Amino acid sequence: MPIPEPRELPVAAWIATTLRDARPRAVAALLRYFRDLDTAEEAFQEASLRALQRWPVDGTPAEPLAWLVLVGRNAGLDDVRRRRRDVPLPSDDFFSDRGETQAAWAEQLDHAPYRDDVLRLLFTCCHPALPATQQIALALRVVAGLPVAEIARAFLVSDSAMEQRITRAKRRVATAGLPFEAPGAAERSVRLGAVAATVYLLFNEGYSATSGTEHVRVPLCEEAIRLARLLLQLFPEEPEIAGLTALLLLQHARAAARLDAEGAVVLLEDQDRGRWNRALLDEGLALVEPALRRGRPGPYQLQAAIAATHVQARRAQDTDWAEIDRLYAVLEALQPSPVVTLNRAVAMSKLQGAEVALAMIEPLADRLAGHFHFHGVKGALLMQLGRDTEARAAFDAAMGLSRTAAEAAHLRGQLDRLAQGVPRRGIAKPIA
Repeated sequence: MPIPEPRELPVAAWIATTLRDARPRAVAALLRYFRDLDTAEEAFQEASLRALQRWPVDGTPAEPLAWLVLVGRNAGLDDVRRRRRDVPLPSDDFFSDRGETQAAWAEQLDHAPYRDDVLRLLFTCCHPALPATQQIALALRVVAGLPVAEIARAFLVSDSAMEQRITRAKRRVATAGLPFEAPGAAERSVRLGAVAATVYLLFNEGYSATSGTEHVRVPLCEEAIRLARLLLQLFPEEPEIAGLTALLLLQHARAAARLDAEGAVVLLEDQDRGRWNRALLDEGLALVEPALRRGRPGPYQLQAAIAATHVQARRAQDTDWAEIDRLYAVLEALQPSPVVTLNRAVAMSKLQGAEVALAMIEPLADRLAGHFHFHGVKGALLMQLGRDTEARAAFDAAMGLSRTAAEAAHLRGQLDRLAQGVPRRGIAKPIA
């Protein structure tokens, strides 16, 4: 995962970004050493505090990740000595502060390309003794370090409900003594669905951040793609993993065109397609059709096929909306979701008009009341129908739910167009 050069950002912002982006690998390495979730998290927090104190004065280390892991290990050891004098300390045989060697138990993975702490941590968080929703929530909290509020939004539940879910998961891990160790081949297969879902949600948080000053968090996207590629190496015959990898590649290929020079959102239909990353597109497209040919379509494959249909159009007006609607209909039947229906309504607006699309999303109002994209799409549809007062109310509701400056700027632009009487054809389309 690349780390921005200090000169590219103010020192304080660079340190905050570095700490955030280093968290997955640092916590994973510390957990491999201490074999205790709370100790690993607390050790990383202590290392982060020391970095905030020392780096502005001493300068940033040549290898920030190695520094954080080493300082975290020492801080954790001090804490273990204070709290548990009668407990043997971990052996240094299980630890490498640069991640260049692995513990002996990591070699029990049938020689698969599994020498990655973060991927191992994902599999250990997704222990089958935990309910599936707790597995994914715990992994997002521990591995990605996402705030509870962001995870709650991904699951469309309240912050308090998600806080309870994560607390229960941690309590169960502690009381049941679940091992944080690399699972065998059969166990990996059982846990694969939850791991894939976590990678997908991790990417979504990078693709469209739910908080902070950045609308796109490129390091999170790149980390999710790295993990998806590793999963694909482990499970080359699993079409859903190929679909997941393809989906992430095709979405991230458009990163350079998704914001303008001022950092405002550029809708898909308005993007400069010459700025899309051709190498990522080719890699993603090469995975889609072979995965679907296996005859076991799943949500990731279908979403990848939708993304492929978008990016294969040379111009926005060449987009095969009928095919996109067909794929969304299959996805909707396979995995019913109000967000999928919202996405399908965008395609339907292109085929049958805004009135039909609006009728599709109206029943979703209660379930998506706190969903930014619902109000944005509704506002755009109402604006197309000339119902400006209702459109303004929808955009105002979306503005209250906007999570980044880029989203807020996009909505202000829509409101300005309403005030000026300028029609707008585009609809911001969320990831399904």
